[in-house]
Amino acid sequence: MKKLAFAVCAALGLLSLPAMADENSGLYLGAGFGQASINTDTVSVEGFSYKFDANDFAYKVFGGWRFNKYIAAELDYFDLGSPSDKKSFDFGEGDVVDFKTEIGVSGFAGYLVGTLPIGIFELSAKLGYTYWDADVKASAEGFSDSASDSGEDFAWGVGAGMTFFDHLNAKIEYEAVDISDANVDVIWLTGAWRF
Repeated sequence: MKKLAFAVCAALGLLSLPAMADENSGLYLGAGFGQASINTDTVSVEGFSYKFDANDFAYKVFGGWRFNKYIAAELDYFDLGSPSDKKSFDFGEGDVVDFKTEIGVSGFAGYLVGTLPIGIFELSAKLGYTYWDADVKASAEGFSDSASDSGEDFAWGVGAGMTFFDHLNAKIEYEAVDISDANVDVIWLTGAWRF
């Protein structure tokens, strides 16, 4: 419920901002896809602890408001896929058991974005807050278990891009979030239309 309230308030805030008399300000909408990497040292299954390190396809949609060509506020919805990792445990005498763990993460993020324009090129940095949901599934021979978690954490990112035709912005971005003892890194390729 807290996430829904955050998303509604942020959307209403973006829509209620006045349009300044500056061609560098205004609404933008976009989407992106990329690769998410999740790694942690704290996965425990049936008394066994091991490192999880895997990646998967990720996507996001976002919208924001540019106050000027240097500062913007942005709201993202993201889905980082379901990276899966398999570990083998040797109990001796040829008794080897494979554990497969899958972690799916999705959520919302709000950012303050700073941009440095250099001609048609731009460098950007963002700092924000993420509201996330994580689903963990573990399975082995004759065994399966699942758990869910949610929380909120700081997030940040950097990017570089180009603007075409005064409206289309294409960017490559790196974002990072520390989620409940896990490190999440995402490389994005995004496109946004600036109205």
